[in-house]
Amino acid sequence: MAKALLGHVNSDVRTTAVLTVENRRLRRRVEDLEALVLRLQADNDRLAAADRDAREAARVAEDLQLA
Repeated sequence: MAKALLGHVNSDVRTTAVLTVENRRLRRRVEDLEALVLRLQADNDRLAAADRDAREAARVAEDLQLA
């Protein structure tokens, strides 16, 4: 029985084609998600730098007002 089932699964060309298409789709999705992660990391770095600059400018302005 097991041999019959394995033979059936391995010889089904449609299953291989479906898996190939699904695999290709998943690989594309992973690439898209990786690109999104890189874009979000770059955005986060840019925003963190802008926040640091704004805090520094506020600190300098406050120091000037106290002087």
